[in-house]
Amino acid sequence: MSDRRRILGNMASLFTLQGANYLLPLITLPYLVRVLGPGKFGLIVFAQAFIQYFVVLANYGFNLSATREVAVHRDDPQKLGEIVSSVVTIKVLLAFAGWVLLAAIVLAISAFRKHWALYLIVYLTVVGSTLFPTWLFLGLERMRDITWMNLGARLITTAAIFIFIHNPQDYLVVAAIQSVPVLLATVPAWTVLIKAHVVTWRRPDRRAIWEQIHSGWHVFLSTAAINIYTSSNTFALGLIAGPEAVGYFSVANKIAGAVTGLYQPVNQTLYPYISKLTENSQKAVIEFIKRIYPIFVFSGLAATVVLLLSANQIITLIAGTGYAPAVPVLKWLSMLPFILAFGHIYGSLTMLPMGMKKLFSRIVTIGMLVDLVLIYPLISLYGAVGAAMSTVVVEVCVSVLMIISAKHKKLLSLSDTAPANGVGLL
Repeated sequence: MSDRRRILGNMASLFTLQGANYLLPLITLPYLVRVLGPGKFGLIVFAQAFIQYFVVLANYGFNLSATREVAVHRDDPQKLGEIVSSVVTIKVLLAFAGWVLLAAIVLAISAFRKHWALYLIVYLTVVGSTLFPTWLFLGLERMRDITWMNLGARLITTAAIFIFIHNPQDYLVVAAIQSVPVLLATVPAWTVLIKAHVVTWRRPDRRAIWEQIHSGWHVFLSTAAINIYTSSNTFALGLIAGPEAVGYFSVANKIAGAVTGLYQPVNQTLYPYISKLTENSQKAVIEFIKRIYPIFVFSGLAATVVLLLSANQIITLIAGTGYAPAVPVLKWLSMLPFILAFGHIYGSLTMLPMGMKKLFSRIVTIGMLVDLVLIYPLISLYGAVGAAMSTVVVEVCVSVLMIISAKHKKLLSLSDTAPANGVGLL
């Protein structure tokens, strides 16, 4: 199979999966926001934003760092088995540590203790994220396998929303249903890999474990920083303005996220391909990125214009007139598709495959600091709209810094003589 056919096939599979991840929840969203109301709906979203910190901890950046390792060494069974066993061991230990930390927080803080069952239920998201080997399938470029497993689980949980949810008191059931899709797909995922003899389990030694921890460290810092200036806006909004404001923000954020989420299957398909390409030819990497650059930019611009002009109609259609405060939030968030186009091109598809994890980490850390400075005053003054403002300003800062850094390092210049793995660029 040619590279082009494999890339397009993998991308089509991941677009299908992304449709399941974003479009199926949008099908249930109009029903849930009406049945639960802004208060209970916002409470669930607040818990999910809080638990996202533990997801980031358990994943430890392996969806990028381990994906690259698997892509590079997938033809070496011994090395691949070492990578798999080390990554799984680390993820399980981190997930357990996160559960202990969550239990301590819930017991120590009355506001969390009041809804202890909700937080423990939503922690199933961490369990699923820990056990499902997304990073392994991506590195092996077996995206079709991921698609049918997750799609089946998403369809089951979507149907369950309409069958079991009837009033605001069912909010714990909603949290459980929304937390288990990836966990449901875990058993078939590992069954496929074991039956296909793709990987063999090897007892991980300290050297292999430390190697993976070191490899994923800067990516972990990056994803943690990104999570702080994305999920933390929802979390801070709940603490400052209450669950209803979270409900309004979440409706708009889910709609914008369904659009910006379309970048994810493209990135997940291209990242292992570009990572493999960097081992052979930097010139080929640069030429490939330059070909896809205008596609990212123009599609992002088109999505921004559509969201901005139709924000009122979209909110009314999906959530009803009772969620009118979400309209200005969506108008602010509509800028993200265009802004993120540059961040993805210069960041996850250029800096990371070329080995510039430290620089990438520094940039998103700056974005996190900007968010921490802005978030409290903006939410205090403007509520849910302020959270959206902070999100947009931070993404602009991050994308601009990535563009400046890439231009300064001449990453996309064919005359640049720097090695493809980024050595000497930091």
